[in-house]
Amino acid sequence: MTIRGYFSNLDITWINAAVALGAAVIAFLALHGAVALFRRRLNKLDDARAHKPIVEVLRHTLARTSNLAILATSILIGVSLLDLPAPWHDRIGHLWFITLGVQIAIYLHRAIAVTARRYFQVHGKGLEDNQVTVAHTLVIWALQWSVWTIFLLSMLSNLGINVSTFVASLGIGGVAVALAVQNILGDLFASLSIATDKPFEVGDAISVPEFSGTIEHVGLKTTRVRALSGEQIVIANAELLKKVVHNFKRQSTRRVQYTLRVNPTTAPELATQIPERVAAIITAKDKVKLDHVNLTTMDQSYLEYDIVYNLTDPNYSLFLSTQQAVLLETMALLRELGVSSSPRAQEFLVRDPGAAGSGAGPNAVNDPRHGDRDNSGEAQPQTRPVR
Repeated sequence: MTIRGYFSNLDITWINAAVALGAAVIAFLALHGAVALFRRRLNKLDDARAHKPIVEVLRHTLARTSNLAILATSILIGVSLLDLPAPWHDRIGHLWFITLGVQIAIYLHRAIAVTARRYFQVHGKGLEDNQVTVAHTLVIWALQWSVWTIFLLSMLSNLGINVSTFVASLGIGGVAVALAVQNILGDLFASLSIATDKPFEVGDAISVPEFSGTIEHVGLKTTRVRALSGEQIVIANAELLKKVVHNFKRQSTRRVQYTLRVNPTTAPELATQIPERVAAIITAKDKVKLDHVNLTTMDQSYLEYDIVYNLTDPNYSLFLSTQQAVLLETMALLRELGVSSSPRAQEFLVRDPGAAGSGAGPNAVNDPRHGDRDNSGEAQPQTRPVR
């Protein structure tokens, strides 16, 4: 005996229908029980290891398992056991794709939200609340819409619909929109980049080639910096990220390097004492680690010592006070040793062009009022040293 009703072209026996129904019921119970068991195990694991992000994501993702999807999957399992003609196999295949695709899209939708929320909870410290909220919303919105768009296009393609033209239209429209609002979108994504990568935060002291100051606010389009001179500088996020940013707040040490020049006529025994005495001055300071004090240059103008030390505390006030103390004590040391920091005095010979044209007789050969004369009797220009 066969079941004949609305679908007159189907030829299904009662036994075949009973087997399919039983398989569907068993599949529903098995799937529902497996999901419930897995969720209970994840809850126990989450209690024991609350810091594990993967466990948290899986737990919240499986919580979005749809009973309707489980029911539809169970029915499809049962229907697949029926003796159906060829056209129905293709239709069942499309239903399989839609059912599983919808459930996977739901899982990904939830996983994206949980992962983004956890990421900004961990890495959002130091950022303003509105910046975290905007960045969190933008990330979730972009990724979730991407998931559902891909699923929709895949479903249409699975149903035999040509989506190439539709995708091309979306691409052309997206390019047109992007060109129209490229500056706004550039600053918007730059704000998202600042929120996720955090090259600087509110309160950080930064320096770029054009200015230096403290970050006061990071918005969707602009960043506001309080300059050292007092005024507020407003700069676009995308423009700021194009520059080389020096973040002084994250500086752990401060390197100080300068040169000391002394007169090249300094006696060798005094020049030998300078590195040791200057090193003693530097090492006596708090939070200072000496690198080196060495004579590096010797020429006719000066002797040059290269001096480098590191401050273990990057505080700028400490840097200024330490540098001042080192320089003042170095000046006192040079005075004590009798060493001059001035360069060697230069001597120049100045020729007096008027002396060559003065009339003088033979008796004026050695007259200082006239130029000296050589053996030929011609007057020579008078020279005198100038310091």
